Amino acid sequence: MNKFPSKATIEYLRSVYKKGTRVELEYMDDLQAPPKGARGTVLFVDDIGSIHVRWDNGSTLAIAYGVDSAWICSAPNED
Repeated sequence: MNKFPSKATIEYLRSVYKKGTRVELEYMDDLQAPPKGARGTVLFVDDIGSIHVRWDNGSTLAIAYGVDSAWICSAPNED
């Protein structure tokens, strides 16, 4: 049974996975998931810790906190 992350965890995720951060998928437990190694750009982190990503293949599936995993490839450009 999954437990929702704490408010502190959500704030941490939002500080690490800022809009524009590039990620590479390691694992996603979803039949519609992009393949391992797919890259995408973070859109936002929602109130349950899901990291919403626009994948380079056009998909917009979120990375579920505590279930899926991805690596950070690069930080967003801060102009």
